[in-house]
Amino acid sequence: MSENLTRGHRPSGSALSRARTLPPWALLAATAVLGGVLGGAYGVVKPPAYTATSYVIAVPTDKGDPSAALGFAQAYGRVATQLAVLGDAQVWAGVPVKTLESSVKTATSPDAPMVAVSATAARPDLAADMANAVTRSLTQHANESKQSTHVELLSFSRAIKPASASSPSPTVTGLVGASAGGLLGGLVLLVRPRRYADPARQASVPSPATAADVHGQL
Repeated sequence: MSENLTRGHRPSGSALSRARTLPPWALLAATAVLGGVLGGAYGVVKPPAYTATSYVIAVPTDKGDPSAALGFAQAYGRVATQLAVLGDAQVWAGVPVKTLESSVKTATSPDAPMVAVSATAARPDLAADMANAVTRSLTQHANESKQSTHVELLSFSRAIKPASASSPSPTVTGLVGASAGGLLGGLVLLVRPRRYADPARQASVPSPATAADVHGQL
């Protein structure tokens, strides 16, 4: 029985020894291929995402200061994702407030009094509807106080349905996965224990002359 167990363990030991003798590039190639396959599969399984962007611009009224419009544009960019604005926008977009909170982002420019409102959704028409709904609500809220701020918010460009997805394609995710797999394989090669030669093999055998000298001293 012990002989059978010993024989059963021999294949695994031999396979392990063969794996240790593989060149370093084999591990790098294997991890890169595995990462590429996993990344490509993720790009195929993950549903595409579409992003639409609308723009509003802050302009001074007759009594307003042109330099003040830039400052109000920065403030409106922060207000656009607040509950007061999104609460009205959800009616026109037809989605809950939580969806708008997680899908809508704003951006402002330090040089131009403009606010960009971007919305991301699984459908291109829904992304455009959400972006336009938020800018519509933001414009109404901002213009309610234009008598005191002397700044009016106007629609500069409406969002249209995007023609292509903004999420990465399976090819891109596959390349990213291959790069990550190759990097991981390189790290494994760096931290793996190095093989050292057997100390018994490295022991030097004294030459005959040295052995004779030692024997004479004794």
